[in-house]
Amino acid sequence: MTMSAERPDVVTGGAGSPARVPWTQRRGWISQHVGTALVLGLVGYLFGHWLGNTITGGYANNLNSGQNSTADFFALLFMVVGWLLGIGALNYPIAKLAGRRPAKELDVEGWSKYFRYSTNHKTVGLQYIVGVLLFMFTGGLLAMAIRTELLSPTTHFFSASTYIKIVSEHGTVMMMMATSIIIGPLGNYLVPLMIGSRRMAFPRIEAFSFWIFVAGYMVIFSALPFGGFPTGWTGYAPLQTQAGPGMISYLFGFAVIGLGMMAAGFNIAITIINYRAPGMTWSRVPIFVWSILATAALLTLATPTLFAAGLFGLLDKTAQTAFYVTEHGGSSYLWENLFWFFGHPEVYIMALPGFGIVGEILPVFTRKPLFAYKVGAAGMIGVSLLSFFVWQHHLFQSGINPDMRPLFMLTTELISIPTGFIYLVGMGTLYKAKIRFEIPMLFAMALYFNFLIGGVTGVFLSDVPVNVTVHGGFFVLSHFHYTIMGGLLFAFMAGLYYWLPKMTGRMMNKKIGLWHFWTMFIFFNLTFFPMFIIGLLGQPRRVFTYAKNLQGLNDFSSVSAFLLGVSFLIFFFNLVWSLYINPKKAPANPWESLGLEWQTASPVPAHNFDRIPVILSDPYHYSEENAPAVADLGEDDRLVRAATTPDDTGAA
Repeated sequence: MTMSAERPDVVTGGAGSPARVPWTQRRGWISQHVGTALVLGLVGYLFGHWLGNTITGGYANNLNSGQNSTADFFALLFMVVGWLLGIGALNYPIAKLAGRRPAKELDVEGWSKYFRYSTNHKTVGLQYIVGVLLFMFTGGLLAMAIRTELLSPTTHFFSASTYIKIVSEHGTVMMMMATSIIIGPLGNYLVPLMIGSRRMAFPRIEAFSFWIFVAGYMVIFSALPFGGFPTGWTGYAPLQTQAGPGMISYLFGFAVIGLGMMAAGFNIAITIINYRAPGMTWSRVPIFVWSILATAALLTLATPTLFAAGLFGLLDKTAQTAFYVTEHGGSSYLWENLFWFFGHPEVYIMALPGFGIVGEILPVFTRKPLFAYKVGAAGMIGVSLLSFFVWQHHLFQSGINPDMRPLFMLTTELISIPTGFIYLVGMGTLYKAKIRFEIPMLFAMALYFNFLIGGVTGVFLSDVPVNVTVHGGFFVLSHFHYTIMGGLLFAFMAGLYYWLPKMTGRMMNKKIGLWHFWTMFIFFNLTFFPMFIIGLLGQPRRVFTYAKNLQGLNDFSSVSAFLLGVSFLIFFFNLVWSLYINPKKAPANPWESLGLEWQTASPVPAHNFDRIPVILSDPYHYSEENAPAVADLGEDDRLVRAATTPDDTGAA
């Protein structure tokens, strides 16, 4: 079958007889896209709420009876189902269950494809970029509200209950965004290109993982009209069991996003293992792909624990079970153990891809091979394994058996060894290098500065005596932001500035990029470094009243946070300016990289490669005489050895 040139909504058969395209794939308003998904999501919500009230004794009886957790749960459940139906994510499984041959998804051209269900991994990657930026923007607005409240210990903009709900929503949104901020956008877009594949192993699962990610975002934000939840992002019982209807949104949102994370991790891991081009042995896999593989393993193995924890909480709220209800035989420790068994691998789900990004960037801008490449890859695997043995350092203050503390103090300190290997790979690459200070390189170097502070303070927190002293205070909060935001977010920005020219065919404006980098780097440190001092002076987290002698430091941190927010507005302005207002066409390989993703055509064709490449070497042979070519692309070979293209520093 072929598409008719005159009528894009008509398929012509072999004999030329027209056959209507299914309504799901037409271009008109009666088709499956974001608008349809929103409408069906709303219909599903109303239906689910009615059904839940009916099941629990009749809608009329429950209308004015206060909280009805069962109705709230069914409303959110059917909202997600309606959303997935409207976007087209369930077409294939429904057709298979009905015994019908599923219609082939068509990749619509033009900007409208980003509002539809697409099985093209590059489209999904760009959809993820917009999704995580939306998460980050809304979470950042909540952070501005927090810092506004902390301008004074006595003058309050919010009530105590409202403040803790803002803090809880901010933490939950940011953590769920952070779990997918790199593996979603850059992992989906780049992994097939970097391993020489034409697609992901399971394109429908890839698309499903994005659209259920968006559904989880909506579910989590639905907590606000329900009154929010007062537990912080960790959702500890017994606060969880005492919370109002907003807790249903928290628990179900975690379950929904967790489902998407499991699907994404499974799909990416299978792709890397089975879809590498001929000649791409494990010793030739790019370091970014190693980081994504380690992250995918963590997503696949750790997230089911979070999913189960959320399910148990939902059963407690809706079916009167008692998994976490201590007065009925449950245990709040069960939630803490399940949550942190996922929660600490989650830290490395966020950190490892960041190191993978800078591992790709450093060799390009130093024109040196990646130092101790195999050590870096081994460090990533070591971190992913050890991350499952450290979760109880979050429970040092919980009252659980203190005999467990020495073991988990040891495992927490041991994980700094493979982490140190990864860090030293970067330092070795920078040693005696002639650095080109392009925007991606500046963000990459900032990651190492920030992560050093976060890592050193983390070693202190792994020791029981220090942990007992500073637990629950601003010292821990600052350490956490230095490790995650100072590492992950700076790496994400480095990756965007580095790969957006390949994704969009447009160069980001360098002058605006410099303003963005320096404001973000300076005001990030001015925001969070004072919090170490605030924490050591005794200010606890998640309270809006504090000692008056700490107002000066809090005001300094708040003003710096507002200016940090301005730096993100500069970034958004740079995006709009560079892509739409004053676009500048990007060269096919503006950084003179040897990475396989830069060797295909620009823009990247739908099938990625005209001919599957044969890999001849790893992509880090910069400055080496007689270095082997990276790959053979056949007659249309665009690869040039670094030794034949001197850069402006004079290094080969």
